[in-house]
Amino acid sequence: MTEKTQAMRALEGKRIGYDVLAYSDEMRDAEEIARSLGLSPGEVYKTLVVMPPEGSKKPLLVMIPADAHLDLKKLAAAVGAKKLKMATQREAEQLTGLQVGGISAVALLNKPFAVYIHRAAEALPVICVSAGKRGLQLRVVTRELIKLTNARPVDVATTEPDPD
Repeated sequence: MTEKTQAMRALEGKRIGYDVLAYSDEMRDAEEIARSLGLSPGEVYKTLVVMPPEGSKKPLLVMIPADAHLDLKKLAAAVGAKKLKMATQREAEQLTGLQVGGISAVALLNKPFAVYIHRAAEALPVICVSAGKRGLQLRVVTRELIKLTNARPVDVATTEPDPD
């Protein structure tokens, strides 16, 4: 039996069902993780950490498909900021207390983050997100995830890497 993570306890506390999917915790690439689980990259969402916009203390958590890149310009427009910057690995781990590869909006419910999800997720009945620990994904009903994390659906994913 898998040791329960904070994300699992949060889902159980709200009586939200989930499935645990395990993979090698050596894997870091979200697309590779999706393939290893027999899923399409569009069903597995990675959670990225973006530094707080100017004038705000709240960092952003942004969930996007495994095969997508974050468009920082679109995200900045969506949040009303001039410019946004991705957190470095070190900053992301310091801000969340979780390892990159295991960052989960569900595990960080009681922390001061503004949460966003790529709008395409709304069309999917279920998606997979990190369980808050490398090597574990949670398959959850998308609308339950959005409601629980108070995620704002925005169009921020692209197939092109951000040139900045």
